[in-house]
Amino acid sequence: MSSGTGKYERLLQLCETLAPVPTAVVHPCEKTALAGALEAGEKGLIAPILVGPEARIRELAASCGFDLGTAEIVDTPHSEASAAAAVALVREGRAEALMKGSLHTDELMGAVVKRDTGLRTARRVSHCFVMDVPGHPDALIITDAAVNIAPTLKDKVDIVQNAIDLAHDCGVTDVRVAILSAMETVNPDVPSTVEAAALCKMADRKQITGAVLDGPLALDNAINPEAARIKKIDSPVAGRANVLVVPDLEAGNMLAKSLSFLAGADAAGIVLGARVPIILTSRADSVMTRLASCAIAALVAQARRQRSEKAVA
Repeated sequence: MSSGTGKYERLLQLCETLAPVPTAVVHPCEKTALAGALEAGEKGLIAPILVGPEARIRELAASCGFDLGTAEIVDTPHSEASAAAAVALVREGRAEALMKGSLHTDELMGAVVKRDTGLRTARRVSHCFVMDVPGHPDALIITDAAVNIAPTLKDKVDIVQNAIDLAHDCGVTDVRVAILSAMETVNPDVPSTVEAAALCKMADRKQITGAVLDGPLALDNAINPEAARIKKIDSPVAGRANVLVVPDLEAGNMLAKSLSFLAGADAAGIVLGARVPIILTSRADSVMTRLASCAIAALVAQARRQRSEKAVA
C-alpha cells in the first residue's frame, strides 16, 4: 500500500485475480449508494445483492439511468428491515460482506451486533479508515474513528489487532503501529499515555501479534522521521508508522476529517471484528474511494476464506 502507481490503485490490482465477493448492499435507496454498489459490481470487486424496497430501487435506477443487470434484489419494507435481512443473508452463507447504503450507520450496526441474530465474534467490532494522504508515501490506517466512542484498554487490544490483521490482508508485510496521544512520554495524568504503554507491553508478551508497536507517540513523531529524530525517539515505529491508533472516537474523527478536508486525503472505510467485513461509505466519497472500500472488503473476505479453509484442512 505504498505510493508509485497510487495507493488505492494497488489495492484494486491486488483484487484483479479474486472472484467477486457476494455482498449484501443494505438499503441502496439513494443515488450515490446505488451507484457505488453497481460500480463495484462492474469492476468485479463484489457481486451485489440489493436489499431494500424493490419498487423504490428500480424506480431510482430508472431515473438515474442505471442498469441493474442481473443483480438480485431482496425486497424489504424499510431500512430497519433491510439491515435485518442483510445480516440474515450473511448468517445463511449467501453473503460474505455487507455494504452500507442510504440508512444510518447506527441502524446497520444495531442489526450486526444483536446478540442472538447478529454477526458478533469474540472480537470487538471496530472501524478502520485506510487513508490516501497526498504527499505521504504510505497509506495510513486510522482506528477507531467511527464505532467505539470511548474504548477501554481491553477494547483497544481488539481495535489494534483488527487493524494489524487488516494491514496484512491488504498486503502490508511490515506493520508499524503508533499508539497516539498528545505526548511521547508516559504521564499518569493523561490516561491515553498509560494505555499506550500497556498496549506496547502486551505486544511484547504476544497478547497482540503481527506488528511492532510503539507508544505513546504524538502524531508528529509517529509519522515524521525528522520530528522523531529531534525528539530523540529511537524505535522502528517512530516517524514510520503505517497504523495510527487514536485515544477515542473524537480524536480519530477529527484526525481523519482534518486529513480529508485540509490535506485532500481520501478515506476508504471498513468495519472489522464481525463475521464479515462491513463496507462503510459516505455520500461525499469519490468513485475511487468507494471502489477502494470494496477492494479492502474483498481482500479481507479472501483472507478469511483462506484461513477457514486452512482450519478445515
